[in-house]
Amino acid sequence: MNTLISNATVVDGTGEPRRAADVLVEGTVIAAVAPVGSLAPSRYETARIIDASGLVLSPGFIDMHAHSDLQLLAEPGHYAKLSQGVTTELLGQDGMSYAPVDEVTLEGMRQKIAGWNDDPEGFTYDWRTVGEYLDRLDAPGPGGRIATNAAYLVPQGTVRALVMGFTEGKPTAAQLEQMQEVIRTGLMEGAVGMSSGLTYTPGMYADTKELAALCRAVAHLGGFYAPHHRSYGKDALSAYAEMIDLSRDTGCALHLSHATMNFAENKGRAGELLDLIDQALDSGVDITLDTYPYLPGATTLSAILPSWASSGGTAATLQRLSDPSALERIRENVEVYGSDGCHGVVAEWDTLEISGVRNPALANCIGKTIAQIAAESGTAPFDVFTHILRTDSLGTGILQHVGHEENVREIMMHRAHTGGSDGILVGDKPHPRSWGTFPRFLGRYRRELGLLSLEETVHHLTGRPAARLKLDRRGLIREGYAADLVLFDPDTISDRATFDQPRQAAAGIHCVFVNGTAAIDEGKPTGARAGRALRRQPDGKTRTESTDPRDS
Repeated sequence: MNTLISNATVVDGTGEPRRAADVLVEGTVIAAVAPVGSLAPSRYETARIIDASGLVLSPGFIDMHAHSDLQLLAEPGHYAKLSQGVTTELLGQDGMSYAPVDEVTLEGMRQKIAGWNDDPEGFTYDWRTVGEYLDRLDAPGPGGRIATNAAYLVPQGTVRALVMGFTEGKPTAAQLEQMQEVIRTGLMEGAVGMSSGLTYTPGMYADTKELAALCRAVAHLGGFYAPHHRSYGKDALSAYAEMIDLSRDTGCALHLSHATMNFAENKGRAGELLDLIDQALDSGVDITLDTYPYLPGATTLSAILPSWASSGGTAATLQRLSDPSALERIRENVEVYGSDGCHGVVAEWDTLEISGVRNPALANCIGKTIAQIAAESGTAPFDVFTHILRTDSLGTGILQHVGHEENVREIMMHRAHTGGSDGILVGDKPHPRSWGTFPRFLGRYRRELGLLSLEETVHHLTGRPAARLKLDRRGLIREGYAADLVLFDPDTISDRATFDQPRQAAAGIHCVFVNGTAAIDEGKPTGARAGRALRRQPDGKTRTESTDPRDS
């Protein structure tokens, strides 16, 4: 069905001033953007007409840090993202995902990141390569393909596990060359870049020299590097500097994942990070970053462990957690010296809140901090920590309450900023950012606090990330561009998801179109699934594989 969105206030994603316009959607593309009332009736005589008076029409929001790798397939309605206006997601984050893999690596990843993505019973992992995973996203099923468009990063930790296993150690020259070839293959099959999780094993075992070799392979094919760097706590600025130097030295464009300054020692220090980024930008280094507009982070409880304790994968880690001598060494790392998995900071048990468990026997822990559970049970916090890890086979999700509001605000106003939810969609009480990130930018931080104008905010969430992803004819409202669109009320758009009730749809979202098809209509889901896998092409641009320009 063709659609005419009339009398809209168009904020086109470029950052330029809003304007009143009629926007005609034909099939999957924007066919016309014209002054109100100027289109000939013959252009839209068969179209549905939506009166958008008082509403803003913007490009669909682009989630630059999504953990929907399995949920896009296992829960195809994907209401959490559609309901907040997201039409494109970037997957393969933090160096750990499900392609490229062999049987052993896939099993290890399924166990390792179940706290992020679940490991759905009966789910079929019928891919091994990046290309096959993207094919799976594109495979039609009942109701369509996937709900949002999706691009993919080759996960460096998964690649390392594929070549070297889940253990520590430096690669041989042959292994390093093999990792480079795996990454090149992933990009040639459609990935847009490479991610790392440098506080997660096995990715964190890579030193700067190893990462540089991989970044050169990415740069050669025009991709970008998206690291979760080595620390957001102790020595955070040094960790950021390592990534910026990597970009400068290898020529690989850099996108800093969930860029923030956390933990007590970094309170009020966002300006130091931004000075570092600005100096690099001014010298010609290609940098963007993403943030989410909340204070707590979210990860797995096992991430708090020191890296040596996680070496070898889940079985080896669980064995150490039952070995008294290993447990004492873990305790010293976590409570005395600071664990590298916990950003070099000692564990603050009152900041670690259980958000999801896989073992029903632990259900009473959900919504409580490790400190609360310890006080209620009369058990030492460290013993609670290790008991939960063992009982849940490392599958526990947590919220980590370590952020600072002044840092969040200052970073989101930066000229290189984009929006990323870092949304973990599974668990009993997931982080509300999974449902509220983009309306929160537009409601609380734009309308209520006035940190950015409407045009600037939309640019951060659409046109700027589209440029980083090199999306071909997406991310802006222009004739001939894909009709990924959001129609919202600028006076009421807001997040309603809370930490107590995180699965709450946003307010103020009227319609969401994915490739010209209404996925949200008059505030309600339609069940349509019109998303596509967006693949890096030989010309360096990112689009679908279709040869029909109306489907790209």
